[in-house]
Amino acid sequence: MFKPEVDAEKCIGCGECVDICPTEVYELIDEKSVPVNADECIGCESCIEVCEQEAITVEEI
Repeated sequence: MFKPEVDAEKCIGCGECVDICPTEVYELIDEKSVPVNADECIGCESCIEVCEQEAITVEEI
């Protein structure tokens, strides 16, 4: 099981993580990425790779 988190201070709302996530974990809310379906995270870390702001972490729990 994985726990994706977005640092709202760093997130610029580019939507790259929303577009690349294969399990639709993220949605843009108020111009920030939010892991609304965190339970669906498979830990592939694609979101981390595309986030130029380094705003995303994925922790194994």
